[in-house]
Amino acid sequence: MASSHHHHSTLAKIPNEQRTNPTPSLPNLSRPSTAGTAASSIVNPFSPPASIVSFSIDPVTNSSMPIVPAGQQEGLEPAPRHGLTTLPRSTSYYGTRPNSGDNPSRVASGVRLRETFAAPPARPLTAVSTSVSLAPNPNTLDKPWVTTKDPYARIAYLLTYSVAFLGIAASAVRCYFGYKSVPLITGNLCMVLDEDFNSDTDTTFGPNGNWFREVQLGGFGNGEFEMTTASSNNSYTSDGYLYITPTLTSDMIGSSAIFNGYTYNLTDCTYNETNPEANPGSTNSTGFDATAYYQSCGVVSNSTTGTIINPIQSARITTRKSASIRYGRVELWPAIWMLPVNNTYGPWPMSGEIDISGITRKCSQGIDYVRGSLNWGPLSFLNAVSKTFGWWTQRRTDYGEDFHTYALEWTESFLRIYVDTRLHYMLELSFNEPFFSRGDFPSVVQNGTEPIVLQNPWVNGTNATPFDQLLTSSIDKQHSISLLISPVGGTNGWFPDNAGNKPWLDNSPTAMLAFAQAQDTWYPTWGSDGESSSFVVDSVKMWELC
Repeated sequence: MASSHHHHSTLAKIPNEQRTNPTPSLPNLSRPSTAGTAASSIVNPFSPPASIVSFSIDPVTNSSMPIVPAGQQEGLEPAPRHGLTTLPRSTSYYGTRPNSGDNPSRVASGVRLRETFAAPPARPLTAVSTSVSLAPNPNTLDKPWVTTKDPYARIAYLLTYSVAFLGIAASAVRCYFGYKSVPLITGNLCMVLDEDFNSDTDTTFGPNGNWFREVQLGGFGNGEFEMTTASSNNSYTSDGYLYITPTLTSDMIGSSAIFNGYTYNLTDCTYNETNPEANPGSTNSTGFDATAYYQSCGVVSNSTTGTIINPIQSARITTRKSASIRYGRVELWPAIWMLPVNNTYGPWPMSGEIDISGITRKCSQGIDYVRGSLNWGPLSFLNAVSKTFGWWTQRRTDYGEDFHTYALEWTESFLRIYVDTRLHYMLELSFNEPFFSRGDFPSVVQNGTEPIVLQNPWVNGTNATPFDQLLTSSIDKQHSISLLISPVGGTNGWFPDNAGNKPWLDNSPTAMLAFAQAQDTWYPTWGSDGESSSFVVDSVKMWELC
């Protein structure tokens, strides 16, 4: 034990020259050689700093400290490092350290260590102290609103709840009367047509089929630029869909024949079948119109007069021979017209026409709009459609992207045309006044140089006349082309002048010629294959009030 103490003291001994020379020197990072050196003169590089003379001397009091055997030195207080000033430990901010005598022990050092991390003493309370002890007692606070009620506060509550109640009640009343004001079909409906186009083309358009192809080139009263054919190139069924596809007439007869020197006759023209009152010997007062017949079934191109052969071939199909209704409901995917079976009140538009849907591409209203309208008027050249039409629109897409359900609800008291839901109605019309007075027509109109005194063709009818006769459904590519490709045109005002780079003017006698000459502008929009330019119908359903 004595030799151990001596060895311990020797390792802690610092040479006099080292203690008297405070100038520090750069440390030698290499390990010193001990070869040939006496063991007593070797300096241990792990010796304690110079401030520690001996491990057995307390650096504070310079008194002797008991040597703690190895294994019992855990928790001992470390000695001050070299160059640090030792503060007296008799007193501190945290109070006097506990002592068991004049000299501190290692146990006392542990106590001092714990005191070092103890919480500081409580500070004296001040006027701005946040101590809980200064918080007022809620039981002693003055609450005048408890003892004395504010009458205005009660009035404010009553007004607030009264106004809220009145708002809810008014909304409920408005919803109720809005619901009651919507006209609905109240009678029974019997289905007369349910066409899903699952049959092949020959069956669909055959003698026992539901659809009849109309073949004409007279423009159907709208000044349309296409001719309709019975060719399967222009109308056919495939995979449960009906396709109406436009083609170029020049693909059959050549481009030069369109403009000059070619006679084109429709040998299968159906004008007499679709206009029975125009047949010779008909009892209809309008008689046979030879000019209208020849204009509908043949044409001769002439560059001098600007007369051309219709540059587009398409299709127009109807249920004239299979199904018709007088009041009821029609649904279709995606577009259809309703025309009278018989022109009871005269030629178009005197007997009326219902357009359940119509979509244009290059127009002030594009393919994100769908329109419904009624065509009617007291003369063949006087159409009051501008007084009975409407539209619905959808944002961020267009009606050519997907199938939509276009519906007609029609009774003797109202008519509604909508898309997908009644909330999206394009036209809702109550038959609450005669159409002749609704049109507000002038008493005299000018037809060229000849004045015509207007007569009411519906004088013996009802408020629903001329929309009180049997109607048959008709699908025409004139407006269907407008749905998917450039419009095939017309001069009835459907395509406004000076809108969408329209290449013709409605009142021009050479409007069709101007359209044909602009083929390089509109034809590239058709697409590379026939189906991309086709008008596609998924189904047509018709119910009649029964």
